[in-house]
Amino acid sequence: MSEPIPWLIESSIKIAWNYLERTGEIGNASEASRFLLRTVDAMVLKGEHRKLMLANRAIEAYQRHRRVIAA
Repeated sequence: MSEPIPWLIESSIKIAWNYLERTGEIGNASEASRFLLRTVDAMVLKGEHRKLMLANRAIEAYQRHRRVIAA
């Protein structure tokens, strides 16, 4: 049985946040949290329910987002 959607989203964001925080990639915390929530939420709405896949894709999307902003 899979976990409820709100728990899935929360768990995925926590995994992504912890990784990004440990690597020092979190810029503005408020912006980062909104970005991760929007990213994970969009993937869940498209049908992705694998926690680690959600977290990994959110991390990649955030890293791309930060590179674009820095450029």
